[in-house]
Amino acid sequence: MSKPTNPLVKVVRTTSGLGLIATQVIPKGTRIIQYVGPIMTAEESNQKGGMYQFEVSEEKFIDGSSRSNLARYANHACRPNSQAYVYEDDEIWIEAEKKINPGEQITINYGKTYFDLHIRPKGCRCATCQNKKQPSEKKR
Repeated sequence: MSKPTNPLVKVVRTTSGLGLIATQVIPKGTRIIQYVGPIMTAEESNQKGGMYQFEVSEEKFIDGSSRSNLARYANHACRPNSQAYVYEDDEIWIEAEKKINPGEQITINYGKTYFDLHIRPKGCRCATCQNKKQPSEKKR
């Protein structure tokens, strides 16, 4: 079985684990990648638990846990360069909110609930938060 591909991105190791990196310039407004997987009810989502479940509506979720869902590798950032949009046909697309250059990580904000439950307890590893932790250089 061949690996899933997308000409705009590749999966690489990042400071936050595996992540999506742009392979070419992605203009603002571009649909980068679709978040795909089986549709689940809210009850099924609660029973399954875990990560990679994306809310389409109060009662519908997409189970994006399959590794063939490359969009699952878009990591959280407090100041993301992309955003996830839900469309009428229960499709979720990650779209560029600004121009993204080759080598830049594709990031989205996972939202307050997910952040408070899963990211805050371990500490946010996005570039914005990591840069805040860096000690400032002393002036000589």
